[in-house]
Amino acid sequence: MDEPRKHILITFDESLNDLRQNVLMMAALSERSLATAMRGLFDRNEELCNSVIADDESIDQLEKQVDKEGITLLTRFQPLASDLRQIVSAMKISNNLERIADQAVNIARKARKLNQNPPLPEVALLRQMYENAAAMFTDSINAYTQADVPKATGLIPRDKRLDMLNAEIAGKLTEMMAKNPSRIPDYLNLMFISRHLERVGDHATNIAEDTVYAAAAEDIRHSTQGPAAHG
Repeated sequence: MDEPRKHILITFDESLNDLRQNVLMMAALSERSLATAMRGLFDRNEELCNSVIADDESIDQLEKQVDKEGITLLTRFQPLASDLRQIVSAMKISNNLERIADQAVNIARKARKLNQNPPLPEVALLRQMYENAAAMFTDSINAYTQADVPKATGLIPRDKRLDMLNAEIAGKLTEMMAKNPSRIPDYLNLMFISRHLERVGDHATNIAEDTVYAAAAEDIRHSTQGPAAHG
C-alpha cells in the first residue's frame, strides 16, 4: 500500500526541483542581461544593448512558467510548512529576477541614447556602482541555492551602502550639469542608470529576504536585524 504514496512524493520532489531549476535559469539569464547592458554602456556597443532588449521576452516567459509550476504544486500537492515556503519563495524570487531583467533593459535603452553622443568621462562613475550591485545579485542567488541564512542577511547593510553610493553619484552628476549644460540630457541618463543599479540592489535584498523565509521560517522584511537565533 506504500507504493502509490512513494510515487506521489517522488513526483512532488521532482516538480519542486524543476521549479528551482527554472528560477536558477532565470537568475543566470538576468545576470547575463545586466552584465551585457553595462558592457554596452562601457564599450559604447549598440549591438550589445539591442541583444539585452531582445532577450527580455525569454525571461518574461520563464517567470510565467515558474508561476504556473508553483500554482500547480500548491493546488495538486497542498504542501505544508517548509515545502510551502520553498514554493512561495521561489515564485517571489522569480518576480524579483524578472524585475532585475527589466532594469537591465532600462539600462540598455539609456546606454543606446548615450552612445549616440560624444563619450562622457563620468560614465566611469558607474563602475563601482555596477560592481557592488552585481556582487549583491550573485551573492543573493548563492544564498538561495545554498539556503545560507547568514549570507542572505549580510546583504541588508550592503544595500544601504549602495543607496549611499547612488546618492554620491547623483551629487557629482548634478555638479557636472551646472558646468556643462549642453550635456544635461546625457547626465540625466547616467543618473537614471545609477538608479536602475540601485534598484538591482533592492531586488537582490528582496531575494535574500525570501531566502531567509524559506530556510528559517522568519520574515526579516523591514527589520534592521537578522533572524533570531535558534537553539
